[in-house]
Amino acid sequence: MILPAEELRRLVELKHRCPHSILGMHPLPDGAGLVVRAFLPRAGKVVVQPLGENGPAPFELQRIHAKEGVFEGVTSAAGKVYPYELMVSAGPGPGQRQRDPYSFLPALSEDDLYRLGQGDERRLYEKLGAQLRTLEGVAGTSFSVWAPNAQRVSVVGDFNGWDGRVHQMRLLGSSGVWEVFLPGVGEGAHYKFEMRERNGALRLKTDPCGLFFEIAPKNAAIVWSHCKFKWTDDQWLNQRRTTDPLRSPVCIYELHLGSWRKKSKSESLGYRGIAEPLIAYLKQMGFTHVEFMPVAEHAYYPSWGYQVTGFYAPTSRYGSPEDFKYLVNALHEAGLGVIVDWVPAHFPRDDWALARFDGTALYEHEDPRKGAHQDWGTLIFNYGRHEVVNFLIANALFWCDRFHIDGLRVDAVASMLYLDYSRKAGEWIPNQHGGRENLEAIAFFKKFNHLVHTEFPGVMTIAEESTAWPQVTRPPYLGGLGFSFKWNMGWMHDTLEYFKRDPVHRKYHQHDLTFAMVYHPQENFILPLSHDEVVHGKRSLLGRMPGDDWRRFANLRVLLGYQWLFPGKKLLFMGCEIGQRAEWNANGEVEWGLLATGPFHSGIQKFVADLNRLYRAEPGLWQSDFEPDGFSWIDASDNLNSVISFVRRDPERVSEVVVIVNLTPLIRQHYRIGLPRPGPWREVLNSDAAVYAGSNVGNLGGVQSEDVDWHNQSYSAEFTLPPMSILAFCPARAAMVEGSEAPAKAKAKPKETPEVTRISMPAN
Repeated sequence: MILPAEELRRLVELKHRCPHSILGMHPLPDGAGLVVRAFLPRAGKVVVQPLGENGPAPFELQRIHAKEGVFEGVTSAAGKVYPYELMVSAGPGPGQRQRDPYSFLPALSEDDLYRLGQGDERRLYEKLGAQLRTLEGVAGTSFSVWAPNAQRVSVVGDFNGWDGRVHQMRLLGSSGVWEVFLPGVGEGAHYKFEMRERNGALRLKTDPCGLFFEIAPKNAAIVWSHCKFKWTDDQWLNQRRTTDPLRSPVCIYELHLGSWRKKSKSESLGYRGIAEPLIAYLKQMGFTHVEFMPVAEHAYYPSWGYQVTGFYAPTSRYGSPEDFKYLVNALHEAGLGVIVDWVPAHFPRDDWALARFDGTALYEHEDPRKGAHQDWGTLIFNYGRHEVVNFLIANALFWCDRFHIDGLRVDAVASMLYLDYSRKAGEWIPNQHGGRENLEAIAFFKKFNHLVHTEFPGVMTIAEESTAWPQVTRPPYLGGLGFSFKWNMGWMHDTLEYFKRDPVHRKYHQHDLTFAMVYHPQENFILPLSHDEVVHGKRSLLGRMPGDDWRRFANLRVLLGYQWLFPGKKLLFMGCEIGQRAEWNANGEVEWGLLATGPFHSGIQKFVADLNRLYRAEPGLWQSDFEPDGFSWIDASDNLNSVISFVRRDPERVSEVVVIVNLTPLIRQHYRIGLPRPGPWREVLNSDAAVYAGSNVGNLGGVQSEDVDWHNQSYSAEFTLPPMSILAFCPARAAMVEGSEAPAKAKAKPKETPEVTRISMPAN
């Protein structure tokens, strides 16, 4: 035996950090020949078979360890390493031919390792994990994983009997990256990494960069290729590159894939199965984008995807990565954008995933005052570590690159920005200046936004940020975080608080509706009514509205109309557009059966569709969302009558929309409101129209302005304000909303009707 006994011991005890230095073919130190070693625990006989017709003669390896299958053999027939195969047999018979994994050079270059160490490998997903490759003309898979503190790492899978002795990996210098190339292992192979931690414990870990996983609760990664799907959305991508989302219509339908529509009580529609009905519905309703709650792999379904265990893989619950690409591609071909929720704030404690990945706090902080999230029981990423930041930013680029995603909505931004988020005194560590700001997370956001926006022009980044942190949507070079948009959580909270009040009390709280315009110029806002507002005992949107069904649905129509006509982009969670009565249930589906129970639910649905048509048809409602001249109050001071009015316009004032909101169940006759221009104004939206299950009070399709100064406007007109309603008027030359019969059917009350009329509304 040539191999030193100590080296042999470390090999069979699975403690060797560079098995490639022992196994495979190597020149003898004296140049007298070659030595070949193999560790094949289940082998009885191993023969080295040179490749090529003129190669050296085959020779047999001898077992050099009594209990373990370590084989060694020497040949003097050649002095240089040459290509060969191993003929392996467990007993009598010819055995199987296989290329020796330990005969290949590393698949990662020194340059790759340098960029990984610097945290600047933007295509991390093409380097680490399981990569299908052809090395030296041999097809197989190279496995690599970052685990700098592990004593030993092996790749185990269905190709080696899940035996950690067979395919031990080598540590590449000081990079912390372990690697091995396995010839013949192809797409579909299941694998994990077996790690020996510093304390000697063995643990099976799933691949942080895995591209596909077994269906939960199983968690093995699956070798997969991203080269099979043929995209046909070039037209969409080309258009996206030249589109400014700040000056474009954006109305988002937020959706949970598992509970939008079911195939059966226990089975959800998959990525391919949902494509056709979802596209048809989004087109019918007029939304511009769909936002999927997290689609990355997650083990715990009730987390709704917010506790990610496979950051680089769409969850296999609904199909393969190609199936998800099919869905995105189909949406793009239909002219619909795709946003996904992205979760760089935290990860779960599952011991087979990222938590203490190599036996140490590798992706998280060791100190729970920085590394443990108290609210969710999860772990917080260490944004001060180059490799961790690289892992996350490369992941964001991955979704844009491999899946053509149009927007990343970043979850729980506030929890990342503040070191004391949801912590008491003594439970957090100040930054180097003694402050509560997480300086490392701030730098992370700036880099993330810069790279996404420069590498994928037109892709939106959206912050779910619930505090008054300044300049979230201003570029990093101006001191901002660089997001495209921020969810306006203040608007959402104040507006819902207002609408849940009985109308008799609303005159004392009108500032709840108007306050948002005080801080609106500070950020690029999206107005969200999201899944968070219809769970955990908060009730559905309809359930928050006061009164009987008539009032509740009238209130809901006004709430949605106010959201759509107020400055800012729009987001609405699935089911809210039909007035769902129950809270969202992730184990069920949208209550589609309600649409057949009467006019109220179908009326809400038609109203949202008409809102979207009006919104998209009028540039004044979206082109200047964040410009000072795009919005002005006409009158926000009539709190005694709970009436507000404002105007929306585009920069050239070609499109102007006057909006009037009556927030009590009273008809107001001859109510004079100032107008920005003369001539006739058409009633293009009336939430009280009969087609929406309203009482059908209106203005006979429009009004004529008069040369009467009112509300600091040169013109004005008398309006009939329906009970609990929102109205929209455009200059008469502007077309009505296509497909809406509301203005034509809403009739004015006769002139002799008193100024204020109380009407009796049906209870159901």
